[in-house]
Amino acid sequence: MRKQFFALCLAALLCAEASARQQQRPAQPQPQPRQSQPQPPAAGQQQRRPVPQASIGLSDLGIEIAPEPRLFAVMAALDAAGWDPTPEGQKPSVFRETLRRDLSGLDPHLRERLRGFYQRYQLKGQGVTPAEQAARYVSLAYVLGPPPAFEAPARAEDLPAGVLDVLDFAPLLREFYQKTAMEGRLPGYLRMHRAAGDEMREQVIAMARDVLSYLNTRPELSFMERVRAPATTPSDDKKKKEQRPQTTLRERERRFRIVPDLLAAPGAINFRVVGDDYSAVVPAGTDPRWSEVRRAYLQFVFDPLVARYASDVAARRADVKTLLDRERERGGRDITPDVFLTVARSLVAAADARMDELVRLRVLQLDTAGRLQAAKDAAGRDAAAKESREREQALKDSTTEQLAEAYERGAVLSFYFAEQLRGLEGSGFDISNFISAMMADLKVERELQRPGEYAAAVARVREARKKAAVESAREGEGREGPADERRAALTKSLTDVEDLLRVKNYEEAETRLLALREQHREEPRVYLALGRASSLAAEGAFDENLQAERLNRALAHYRQALLLASPETDRQLVARAHLASGRILAHLERREEALKEFDAVLSALAQGDRLYQEALAEKRKLTAQQ
Repeated sequence: MRKQFFALCLAALLCAEASARQQQRPAQPQPQPRQSQPQPPAAGQQQRRPVPQASIGLSDLGIEIAPEPRLFAVMAALDAAGWDPTPEGQKPSVFRETLRRDLSGLDPHLRERLRGFYQRYQLKGQGVTPAEQAARYVSLAYVLGPPPAFEAPARAEDLPAGVLDVLDFAPLLREFYQKTAMEGRLPGYLRMHRAAGDEMREQVIAMARDVLSYLNTRPELSFMERVRAPATTPSDDKKKKEQRPQTTLRERERRFRIVPDLLAAPGAINFRVVGDDYSAVVPAGTDPRWSEVRRAYLQFVFDPLVARYASDVAARRADVKTLLDRERERGGRDITPDVFLTVARSLVAAADARMDELVRLRVLQLDTAGRLQAAKDAAGRDAAAKESREREQALKDSTTEQLAEAYERGAVLSFYFAEQLRGLEGSGFDISNFISAMMADLKVERELQRPGEYAAAVARVREARKKAAVESAREGEGREGPADERRAALTKSLTDVEDLLRVKNYEEAETRLLALREQHREEPRVYLALGRASSLAAEGAFDENLQAERLNRALAHYRQALLLASPETDRQLVARAHLASGRILAHLERREEALKEFDAVLSALAQGDRLYQEALAEKRKLTAQQ
């Protein structure tokens, strides 16, 4: 819940954090050029402004959300081959069950050949995850031609890593596509994927807006490429010898594509760059604001900037290679010899870590302010302040560990760029103006000292993590029993219902929920889910009477959830039911009743809670309409 609050408030919190920092520190003289602090752009230097927040949309951000038919076909064939990412002891997702039911009549001989191929080229060794098993097939999907031919590329060493191992899966895929009549089924499957993509649309916009607000920039959605063009053929041989090659400018578009994948391993995000297309393949239910999706979008933003200042990066090639060689000697992983890729990776890691830290610090400030206000005496205030300092140190250690992880994976400028970005936060200047100065100010001797400096903080974080895991395991010992198993089964069933709601299969969702209600007559979560299903179904109703009927049914479910819930143990559930009821009542123009529902949320939660902020916004909107 806290992560959702973080993401929703990121843009505002970044500004608040910068403002608070300026108020807490005495005014500092402007640093001189060639120091570690980035300098403001000189007169006439480019200073682009971010996309206006009020009118921002996916096209402004260079983003498309859409399924990829080739990927779906590959993943469906892979499932038929026996690949299954379902965690042990759990049921497959609703969509996977649907697909398997549809394809239950698959030719047994073909299924056996698919299974044989998968087992023959399966990654061996302990600890190999289902996501790692599937990664090569995801890459394969992006080098194949469109269905139904799925034309495979010629064998070459420059194919993406691992694709050569599974390239011969293409003929089996082609046969699978034909024998399952997939062409006729595909539109329905893709429609469900598009519905899953629609579910994350607002979160995607929020993620990209947060990135661009932090960097104070716009994404580069096209670039001009010089292309050689043949000169006009002369009329005689002498002129032909004198002619020189000509070049023309050609504009190429760049796009960041988010590809929902309902067959992906849970939590596994695959990022692929093919030409000018950056594709993030994400499982259903992924929050793009706090995942690899944000880091992928940061790369989409930074890559053209690194290319623009290629000469500045190339000028420091020897120094960056020195850092890479040293880290390779220390046993670093994924070390690339590509200096430009190293710079881009380091910028991404630094921005990602700084964005996380700013939000978490601000949330800590809000939490501390609330505790100080609630303290009854000086001892209580001292205790709150002491705990806040300890939490702040732990938070900063966590950021250090995050940067250290990136450093050891070859992003050897991650600490340096994090310091540089800290100096730019709140300046209002476009990050693109500072790439050149950052590269010029790099001091290799300083960066070689980083591993020795971060070792203690990393050790503290990993020890705290280990201790927390031990305590969690100790607390969980002996707790399992029939009641816990029944509750776990209910949780899984409700998760399946969420999957159905995500792909807008409201009829099946309601059918399952009504069956659950028969088994769990006094479970508030079931009634909350029933209310959500009726409310979402109302959104898709064009008939006003049908819409009103569904909304009133949703209200009844939410009220039942409130009757069965405990305000002490189900506080968030109660708040969600009140908030959802208030929104429905506001839509039905029952203003006074809606205000009471929003007030119930405000009186039950702390100001820093996401649901509190949403209820406050709804109440202000309602009162502004008077």
